[in-house]
Amino acid sequence: MTERQQPGWVSEHIQRYLTSNGQDGHIWNGVPTLLLTTTGRRSGEPRTTPLIYGKSGEQPIYIVVASRGGARHHPSWYLNLVDTPEVRLQVGGDCLDATARTASDEEKPELWNLMAEIWPAYNDYQAKTQRIIPVVVLEPA
Repeated sequence: MTERQQPGWVSEHIQRYLTSNGQDGHIWNGVPTLLLTTTGRRSGEPRTTPLIYGKSGEQPIYIVVASRGGARHHPSWYLNLVDTPEVRLQVGGDCLDATARTASDEEKPELWNLMAEIWPAYNDYQAKTQRIIPVVVLEPA
């Protein structure tokens, strides 16, 4: 499924988030979500995806997981930010530029545990795929 073929609920979530300035959509199924906008690696067009997030550090960095529900392939948004790490975030009503990077092997276990506390299904997703699911660090500019 390409990002242009997102399920209707994903498009609706993005639209609610945007039109309410994050008041409707920031919390989804009891967990915090942000909107990540990447640059399409083939199209060059902006691509927006809602993602569950966590925060780490005193000067908070945002953490997301490229799980795609445990699918065999990385999500398109992850491949986009690998090619172009400059991204845009909307966290609730706050919009900011950030730089994305894949968590190092040293920092990943702690960040994975943080995210699995927020969304325990990440452990199930990793168990059902041979792909190593990346954890992504989003550092505000």
